[in-house]
Amino acid sequence: MRRDLSPFLSNWDFDPTDICVRKIQGIDGREKLQVRLDLGVMQMDLNDRPDGICPHGHFSLLEYYLDQLEIEQAQSGTDENFYLDREACLELSQEGLLFYHRYVCLMRLGDFEAVVRDTAHNLALLDLVRAYAKDEQDRTIFEHYRPYVIMIHTRARGEICLQKGDYSGALNHIENGIDKIQTCVVNSGIEADEEIEVLSTWAEEIERDRPITMQQKLAQKLQKAIAEERYEQAARLRDRLKLLEKNNL
Repeated sequence: MRRDLSPFLSNWDFDPTDICVRKIQGIDGREKLQVRLDLGVMQMDLNDRPDGICPHGHFSLLEYYLDQLEIEQAQSGTDENFYLDREACLELSQEGLLFYHRYVCLMRLGDFEAVVRDTAHNLALLDLVRAYAKDEQDRTIFEHYRPYVIMIHTRARGEICLQKGDYSGALNHIENGIDKIQTCVVNSGIEADEEIEVLSTWAEEIERDRPITMQQKLAQKLQKAIAEERYEQAARLRDRLKLLEKNNL
């Protein structure tokens, strides 16, 4: 069996300025992601858990612990005896890192639906740790990642809207994302200036680039005509605006 990767790597150049990622079909017939690194290649499953492992027979470790929580609540009627110890938090941290590697690559490929899926997984993971970690230090460590995950989740949802030409929807997602990040700052005292700036700058770009409607064009012309005291033209523009609004055009 050939184990030297040199022939494989020689046909795929590494670019240190970019994320070198591609989708392939594995020998098991399932889609996978391959990432070209400086010294080799990393491969991840495109669906399910990135490393292809099913912890305790579950889709993910997060799903396993959520199932254990549900069992505890069903048996005792409370979650008071359920907690995540240091080892559990370490395992969840490692799983979160796997999903992080995948959603960064998926963003590069423009697979925004999959990015939403993976960032939603990590946000749920952060919620679980925040609610049930036994050690306060574990909760603090995990919370520092929340603003970044919210930012990427927001970017992906906004990009999906833009693909449909829904500029207002994208801006609404950005506004909600910024609000959630600011709540993290208030509640946890963590810094998130960079994440907020990224989303705010993106919102400005969308506002600048979004196409304007016929009503908006006429309204701008009307304001200009009034400012220049061209009242007859302003009257005609006002009539056209009323007609458009009446016909919902």
